[in-house]
Amino acid sequence: MKLLMKFNLILGLVFAAGLGIAGAVSYRFLQQQARDQVLEQARLMRAAMMSVRSYTTRQIGPLLVTQQEHQRSFLAQTVPAYAATENFNYLRASYPDYSYKEAALNATNPRDRAVDWEADIINNFRNHPGQKELVGERDTPIGRSLYLARPMVADPPCLQCHSTPAAAPAGQIRHYGPNNGFGWNAGETVAAQIVSVPMAVPEAMAAQAFQALLVDMGAVFLASLVVLDLALLLAVVRPLGKLSAMADEISVGKMDMPELPVKGKDEIAVLAGSFNRMRRSLERAIKMLEG
Repeated sequence: MKLLMKFNLILGLVFAAGLGIAGAVSYRFLQQQARDQVLEQARLMRAAMMSVRSYTTRQIGPLLVTQQEHQRSFLAQTVPAYAATENFNYLRASYPDYSYKEAALNATNPRDRAVDWEADIINNFRNHPGQKELVGERDTPIGRSLYLARPMVADPPCLQCHSTPAAAPAGQIRHYGPNNGFGWNAGETVAAQIVSVPMAVPEAMAAQAFQALLVDMGAVFLASLVVLDLALLLAVVRPLGKLSAMADEISVGKMDMPELPVKGKDEIAVLAGSFNRMRRSLERAIKMLEG
């Protein structure tokens, strides 16, 4: 096996071992990075829905409550939770994997009623008033799901519709009935904003980034191998090839050949100088024997 091929084989084995170690470390890092990125997107979405709620409370609600239609039937568009949920449904056209819910233990609208795992999150916030955010994973029929939740506290504007049936708008009572969504107290944690996304999303992001990393590392390795091969060819293989050719010539008695050039002070130059001296010594010895 030629020297250059041995060098490439050794370098390939070293690269493969290094790639395996680096790949294992990098994949875990990329998974965590993708998870953090998904959570940051979820935080932005949650913040956007809080803006929708504020806009509805401060601008849309005061306009609609004066309409006769609101007095007759009740316009859900005046409810911040309804506005946020509907806005997020439009947002899902661009982010179909994300879901949003303002889950409440005692919700007026049945679609906002908390299921078991959502109720556990709300109760956790109620038991830990200082906790402002909860991130976790849970099993679903379609696989693991990542969620981000923040508590929702009843403030005075909420009590206009959620304190007692007598204080609620008549249209609300006609639409939803007097049995759900009442008994809220100011400052009480009554619900949670929950943004969920399948774990398949960050895992796919990590896999895609890992694949791109492997391609880039492979390209760098090939380019480095070509440069190293050229350097090895010029600095080692060619000089050694000349030494080998001269040795072959001397072995068959051919002494009339130019000496090898000696450039520098590296091991190859020292070897070439030693070989030249050996050839001269051998040539003198042969002449002495012949004389």
